[in-house]
Amino acid sequence: MAKESDDSLQIVEQILPFFQPDYTLTINDNTDMGIKRDVPIVLNSISYEDNYQGDFETRRALIYTLDFTAKFYLYGPVTSQAVIKTVQVDQYTNLPDTAPKREQRYTVSPTPANASSGDDFGFNETTSFFEDAKVFDPVTGTDK
Repeated sequence: MAKESDDSLQIVEQILPFFQPDYTLTINDNTDMGIKRDVPIVLNSISYEDNYQGDFETRRALIYTLDFTAKFYLYGPVTSQAVIKTVQVDQYTNLPDTAPKREQRYTVSPTPANASSGDDFGFNETTSFFEDAKVFDPVTGTDK
């Protein structure tokens, strides 16, 4: 906000040179993990509005609107969960003439099964191959 038109124009003129086409800030993105990230701020557009109606004694409003885009990351809440004990991956074929068919299931779990995250443990790996024409539905977890 400025009292005079010339004052507001000078403020805008001092801001614009920093955006060539963007201005990059280094922020502490995730202080818990010690992550610093460069975030570009892009100046998309500038618009000018002069709201003046009536005689010379009526208040005049000069509005400069600067539209920015900040390219940053959003993180969900930090939560704690139990250690993942089993991972299962289903691999599919996706040929143009046929529906996707499950071809292989790969499962990994720790040995022993009661191992914790700090233990020195091995893994059980299981691979299953499917040669039938059934289609696995990941929503229901069953074959069709």
